[in-house]
Amino acid sequence: MGSSIWGSVNLEHPATFETMAMEPELKRAIVEDMDRFVKRREFYKKVGKAWKRGYLLYGPPGIGKSSLIAAMANYLKFDVYDLELTSIHSNYDLRRILLSTTNRSILVIEDIDCSLEMHDRQFDEQQQFVYQQLSNNRLTLSGLLNFIDGLWSSCGDERIIVFTTNHKDRLDPALLRPGQMDVHIHMSYCTTSGFRILASNYLGFHGDDHPHRLWGEIEGLIESAKVTPAEVAEELMMNDDVDVALDRLTNFLKRNKVENDETEEEANKIENQEAKRQKMENHNVNKIGGGGFGRGRGKG
Repeated sequence: MGSSIWGSVNLEHPATFETMAMEPELKRAIVEDMDRFVKRREFYKKVGKAWKRGYLLYGPPGIGKSSLIAAMANYLKFDVYDLELTSIHSNYDLRRILLSTTNRSILVIEDIDCSLEMHDRQFDEQQQFVYQQLSNNRLTLSGLLNFIDGLWSSCGDERIIVFTTNHKDRLDPALLRPGQMDVHIHMSYCTTSGFRILASNYLGFHGDDHPHRLWGEIEGLIESAKVTPAEVAEELMMNDDVDVALDRLTNFLKRNKVENDETEEEANKIENQEAKRQKMENHNVNKIGGGGFGRGRGKG
């Protein structure tokens, strides 16, 4: 790896799909998609497509996007390259980086929504011509798209590109189409099944086998509290005693639920006030214009 581009590290992240606090159906779907991808070398060759797959992981911070990438790499036994777009200065540099990566690798581009402002497709034809003459001197959206799905994407086999974002709605639509990001994976807040996995990971406790007095209460709170797996894990790590750890977690979830309820109540209040204001404005407009035209009693 070029020292100016890549930092060489041995990935020893212990994450696996068994330890991931995700819904079983979602984990199964991801594994099946990867298995299908790695078995289709001849198919990609037959249809004339680069042997690669693009994944978009999106959702709030702390939901396990990085752990999922590690689990994917451990499952496939692929190398991992972490690409920092803010350190890339031109499309030429981007092509050079692609050529330096190995086959059977995962290329990670994190926080794609805030890495760069690359909305360069909004010019008219004349402006676009001039812009493209200069594009090799800077990193552009066009360059990134070509890197992902254009001619340069064929330099290498059996590659996975993973994008992460906290705000999918901020991405340029061109990045979201098939061929760029083939699979969109929404990762949300901790669920009851995620909590069970975390309790097993951190406390060695299986609620189904040995019911705990707080188990049902926690499962009732977990989704309405809107907490991330990272937050739940942090609470469970604070004490090795199951009773103490689950008691801490219960209180944490209660506090978050109260805060969420207050936030939602305030948002509803603002929304209602805005609706009333809009209704009043519409009423005033109708009142002003209600007389119509040509209805006066002129002499004549």
